[in-house]
Amino acid sequence: MLGLDRRRHDASGREGHTMGGNQLLTIFLPIALAIVMAGLGLHLTLADFRRVAKQPRAVIVALAVQTLLLPPVAFGIAYVLNLPPEFAVGMVLLSASPGGVTANIFSHLARGDVALNVTLTAVNSLLALVTLPLWTGLALNVFLGSENAVPPPLRKLVEVAVIALVPVALGMALRAWKPKMADAAEKPVRLLSTVVLALLIVLAIASEFSTLLEHVAAIGIACLAFNLISLFSGYLSGLVMKLGRPQAIAIGFEISIHNSTLAILLALQVLGSELVAIPPAVYAVLMYPVAAAFAFWLLRRQRKEAVTPVV
Repeated sequence: MLGLDRRRHDASGREGHTMGGNQLLTIFLPIALAIVMAGLGLHLTLADFRRVAKQPRAVIVALAVQTLLLPPVAFGIAYVLNLPPEFAVGMVLLSASPGGVTANIFSHLARGDVALNVTLTAVNSLLALVTLPLWTGLALNVFLGSENAVPPPLRKLVEVAVIALVPVALGMALRAWKPKMADAAEKPVRLLSTVVLALLIVLAIASEFSTLLEHVAAIGIACLAFNLISLFSGYLSGLVMKLGRPQAIAIGFEISIHNSTLAILLALQVLGSELVAIPPAVYAVLMYPVAAAFAFWLLRRQRKEAVTPVV
């Protein structure tokens, strides 16, 4: 550990409860995501990924926003709101973390380009092996005067890749083998995705409710501001670059739903600081309701456009 917070705690101490998370969430999340990701794979073909490969501009735009824009935004929010040093480091650590797997589910529900989401999840996870240690190391130096290096979180990123990519590949294989079965599963999978997301929101809020209440005044505004900036900078950058609305939706969700679990893990196990872990924990509570509201707005807008007569 880098030892930013060297306080000792007993086995039943408050920190383990606050940051350790809900056991049900810990067990349920990977299983539920794997099942839903397999369902998403039912709607994807190799042609979808070939299309993404032939039009790499969407990937480049998303990764540029993720790696070059968001960390400086986190620095700026920390300075403007005069956050405590450890909270500031936590914000930058969060900003440099790759997108979470649940971004694929929100994108699917909002009619985004899921193939682009899956591609971004894989590429961004690899890129984070370099960018995350660099940005977090800079934050440690700027806010805490520490020159400690942050090792690449290889194991955790491999877990993300397995949860995201393997089930999708299985779903795609079933579509190629039994296309009629894949078509029949479309509505049940969409319903399952909605139920899973609702459960994730409830469990995330329940598991970190005490953290949210205790630190909402100091860090809640910062996390909400960063979430909204991430979401709309991704979505609007896609529209400005004329990538198409499905691609803009995919980018918006991909770079606003950060892998807060990875950020919390690094804060606790690598940096040894509960304080650094608080911003990712609070962000984990906020990002799902915001994403759900944005998806609801997108769907309402799409329905209105579908019934509006073309003049």
